[in-house]
Formats: sequence, structure tokens, C-alpha cells
Amino acid sequence: QVQLVESGGGLVQAGGSLRLSCAASGSTFSFHVMGWYRQAPGKQRELVATITSGGRTDYADSVKGRFTISRDNTKNTVTLQMNSLKLNDTAVYYCSDRTSDYWGQGTQVTVSS
Repeated sequence: QVQLVESGGGLVQAGGSLRLSCAASGSTFSFHVMGWYRQAPGKQRELVATITSGGRTDYADSVKGRFTISRDNTKNTVTLQMNSLKLNDTAVYYCSDRTSDYWGQGTQVTVSS
């Protein structure tokens, strides 16, 4: 069973930056596609970014050029660097193992004006 633990959320002003981290358990992490998703109040959960085992990345149009997903297979971690944050980036952000369909508990990101 895979366990995912997110950290790094918080309150930030618009235009600022935050770095989210996800620590994953399991010996097969390096072979799995990992992703970050988010869910804003009253909205459906949406894809933010994914990264394959080989490091290929994909982003939602709304975050392209501002967010960067990366992974460290030696530490079983996946990171989401978020720059130039906007008010509508406010959401609970979830780390997900897309290969095994496991999810973390989520971390709140709030962007204020």
C-alpha cells in the first residue's frame, strides 16, 4: 500500500510563491506516474500537473509557465513549485500516485490579495 503525505501549503499573497512536497512510501515509487491535483470550494477536483517515471511533465493550461513539477526518485518525493500565484489558485492540493490510484490527504493553499 502506498502512503502519500503532502506538506508546504499555506497562505501567500498574490504574486508570491509556494513549494509543495509529497513524500511517498513504497519501493516502486520510481516506476509510477505522479501527479498534483487541486480542488477549490464548490468545484470539481482538477489536474494541475503530472510527471512520469522518466521525468516527462504535463500541465494544466492554467498553470503552464508558473508551476513546475519535479521528482526525486532517490528520496521518493515529488514537488510542485508554484510561482506567480493568483487568487484562483486557492484550493486544496492533493498529491496522487496515478499508477496505483492513491491519494494524499491534501494541503491547503490560500492566495490573498
